[in-house]
Amino acid sequence: MSRIQLERLLKIDELIRKPERQTAQALADVLEVSERTIRDDIAFMRDRFHAPVKFHRTHGYHYTEPTWRLPTVQLTKGELFALTLGARMLEACAGSAYALDLRSAITRLTERLPEQTWLDFQQIAEDRLVFRSGAETNLNLDVWQQLEEACRESKQVWMSYYTASRNATSERVLDPYLLHIYRGTNPYVIGWCHKRDEVRWFRVDRIRELKLLEDSFERKPDFNAKDHLEMIFQHEVGGVPVTVRIWFDAKTAPYIRERRWHPTQELEEHEDGAVTLQIVVRGINDVKRWVLGYGRGARVLEPPELVTVMKEEIELMNYNYLNSSKSNE
Repeated sequence: MSRIQLERLLKIDELIRKPERQTAQALADVLEVSERTIRDDIAFMRDRFHAPVKFHRTHGYHYTEPTWRLPTVQLTKGELFALTLGARMLEACAGSAYALDLRSAITRLTERLPEQTWLDFQQIAEDRLVFRSGAETNLNLDVWQQLEEACRESKQVWMSYYTASRNATSERVLDPYLLHIYRGTNPYVIGWCHKRDEVRWFRVDRIRELKLLEDSFERKPDFNAKDHLEMIFQHEVGGVPVTVRIWFDAKTAPYIRERRWHPTQELEEHEDGAVTLQIVVRGINDVKRWVLGYGRGARVLEPPELVTVMKEEIELMNYNYLNSSKSNE
């Protein structure tokens, strides 16, 4: 069966399900083919797919079993349900740029299923399984789609980018290597920044303006996406790899054991139930923020520069709280 015939069968199926009377001539007019072609297509549907289609002088062509569906795409109920959940998951994360397209595709697929089956899927997806992200990002879909095209076609982009740490906006030319959605909610474009002459990460939702340029680019030969992503912690790229060791007390240790935080991680167990995590990363700022989230349950052992940074951060936090208490008296 050719693609053209498949498209014609889909249209015939759609028209037969409508309440209007459908004859071979009426179908031929819509599809711009001969009556003979329509009759051959309907005969093909009966022979190949056992379609329960009949012709009646009053009703025209109709299905004697309305629940029958043309099996154009062979999907099990489980596969379709997985796609339905996938769409819900995408809506809960920064990848929601694809959610509408996926939902549209699923809707078209469900036209081949009995209506009740689809309603059951929808109810389960809405009532029994809930996907929630953290803080939402304001993702500009036009910017995201332009970056997709730039990555696919290896085209440079110009962008106006807001840097939160400096509260400033700058202009840059970027060779976008790949798009990366970290933890499902943080969309990044990774590529060669011509302003810094190095591979940099940019939060897509912080791009204020983007233009696709005519100039093409080639990836740096020493850039390997897999190796690059494995050496980061959270989203900090940094420079020279550094070994980090963090001690977690017995109460916190179970939360550390249950996940793999980094491809290089090694765990050292202690008799009292505590554990020491060792990882090799590029950059220590994100490690600092992560360790602070565990409060007194975590303590950095090395490198010395990270220990110093942690002490300074804790001292400043303590200072802020002390001054806050005095100012409220």
